[in-house]
Amino acid sequence: MTEFVVAIPARFAASRLPGKPLRLLGSEPLVLHVARRALLAGAREVWVATDDSRIADVLDGLAEVKVAMTAAGHASGTDRLAECARIAGWSDETVVVNLQGDEPFAPAAGIRAVAQALVEGEAAMSTLATTVEDAHTLFDPNVVKLVRNVRNEAMYFSRAPIAWHRDGFARSRDVLPEGHRWLRHIGIYGYRAGFLQQFAAMPPGQLEQVEALEQLRVLEAGFPISVALSPEPFPPGIDTPEDLARAEALLQSLATR
Repeated sequence: MTEFVVAIPARFAASRLPGKPLRLLGSEPLVLHVARRALLAGAREVWVATDDSRIADVLDGLAEVKVAMTAAGHASGTDRLAECARIAGWSDETVVVNLQGDEPFAPAAGIRAVAQALVEGEAAMSTLATTVEDAHTLFDPNVVKLVRNVRNEAMYFSRAPIAWHRDGFARSRDVLPEGHRWLRHIGIYGYRAGFLQQFAAMPPGQLEQVEALEQLRVLEAGFPISVALSPEPFPPGIDTPEDLARAEALLQSLATR
């Protein structure tokens, strides 16, 4: 198995769900669920990069998880993880998986898959995708879609429904036309620690600013991103109170199985 570390950015002041890492899912803070998922994946090290001591405090019970207290003013999770990498002292060749702090159901196989995709490919960065199952999801601007080439590298990420099925969508936008598989992006990333520092130092690109998608900075700068399909279902992360309610329902359903 590929050796990798997991770094989890956990900012307290999330705009759509303030205090998100400490919101309860079941009876435990969200960040605890995510950290346990990382441990289950077999990471060599698991770090949580945060700007708030309250988040650090709830992780005291997980001795295997290390906490990096990072600056409060970081503009993105990538910047926060770049500081975490410096605190942790990882070599430039260390494989780092960026597991978002709002992914309490991230499958262990998916976390391993993004690390494997980085090592097996030639791209500077890797990520995951899964199949879009319905038209509502495809047209939802909060769901990021992508297209990839024959090398399984990303051609583009967008909040728009790409590719646009000219004839099919002329007939109806309520169902997915046959003959094409659309892909939903899963916001988990793999990179070596050296490229993480390079990524964080890049100025934001125009496409990133238009779509508000940080990964477009990498494509616009000319670096490829490998895209693997998730080997297991990868439920969407939590951004809103409604997402948290759905996650609570999912947790309860899993507990009764």
